[in-house]
Amino acid sequence: MNKITRRQFLYCSAALFSASAIPAWAARPSGAKPGNEYGKEDVSGRVFRGDAPEKPWKWSHEGLFYDKLKNDRVICGVCPNRCNLAPGDRSVCRSKVNIGGTLYTLTYGNPCAVHLDPVEKKPLFHFKPRSKAFSIATTGCNLRCLNCQNWEISQVRPEDVRYSELFPKEAVEAAKGVSAESIAYTYSEPVTFFEYMIGTARIAKEEGIYNLLISNGYINREPLLELCRVVDGANVNLKSFSDSIYRKLNGGRLQPVLETFRTMHEKGIHFEITNLVVPGYADDQEMVKRMCEWIVESLGPDHPLHFLRFFPKYKLNRLPPTPLSTLTRFRELALSGGIRYVYLGNVPDNEGNNTYCHNCHKMLVERKGYLIPEYNLTGNRCKFCNTVIPGVWDEGGPGPV
Repeated sequence: MNKITRRQFLYCSAALFSASAIPAWAARPSGAKPGNEYGKEDVSGRVFRGDAPEKPWKWSHEGLFYDKLKNDRVICGVCPNRCNLAPGDRSVCRSKVNIGGTLYTLTYGNPCAVHLDPVEKKPLFHFKPRSKAFSIATTGCNLRCLNCQNWEISQVRPEDVRYSELFPKEAVEAAKGVSAESIAYTYSEPVTFFEYMIGTARIAKEEGIYNLLISNGYINREPLLELCRVVDGANVNLKSFSDSIYRKLNGGRLQPVLETFRTMHEKGIHFEITNLVVPGYADDQEMVKRMCEWIVESLGPDHPLHFLRFFPKYKLNRLPPTPLSTLTRFRELALSGGIRYVYLGNVPDNEGNNTYCHNCHKMLVERKGYLIPEYNLTGNRCKFCNTVIPGVWDEGGPGPV
């Protein structure tokens, strides 16, 4: 474990600014293999039996939103997995454990990834352009995506990677120290470090720093409502619009994610939707058409939608990248279906990276990677036709590149 100092953080932030989301020291233990190598899963594949430490450690915190049952069993209520844990068991996300009849998180103040990112990297295209997001992650995920790009930290236990000590107050101070306008909970799955996230977010809110949730949206309504009190923006990954594909590709279910979108829309949270187009899984045109119809009917036309290009990763490393023609066709389909702002991701120098006014169709924001050479909004309005553009924008426009 490394206790991070402000000097070290500033140095690392500068060095890692343009690097991968995963630092070199956040790798798996030597010789480890992807998958369920820790403990032993029960027959339902839900939890790890007998894999909890004997006692809490410094970075433990009693879990939120859980129920105590007979015989010292507990049920975690943060996400739809609702892990039912006997004493000594570990949750499917590997971050929660039952120690002596109490549910503990093991990821409170020990992030394994700390970066300063452009907000566009999240991706958030309608939230404070050109601003910087102080990005943190611990280990853990409540899904089992075959194509996970961050599996080195999402599919391991917190005690199996190197980490830094950064409790909520320290995280906020570090964000302020590098003039970040927001803190992004990202990279792995922030729902699995819910207690650390919300503890940090509450302090950040008091200090005037925005909170950004970058998530798979696999969370129950009650904790989500609590999170909506402090979250200012989000990007939620809609893996597909098929429950069977969710089960096969991601180890989860579709409906809870749709409910997350409805709840966030109901609470007025700015969010953008990401759909990774995985060949053979999420590239069916009729399914994408149904997805776009649902978005317009249930959420309206103003939540930006990002179609991301897939590249071979993790357990799907033999699949080809998504054809650009497929992404272009899906973007056209979504625009014609009524979604006003549709983007293409992982495709540099494509017009699908730019923002165009839905009224006059002139370019509002040009993007070259994470740079913005052209910006044509005045506050939240199109400079050309004065149409209000949905999102969270700077009153006078962003600063220089």
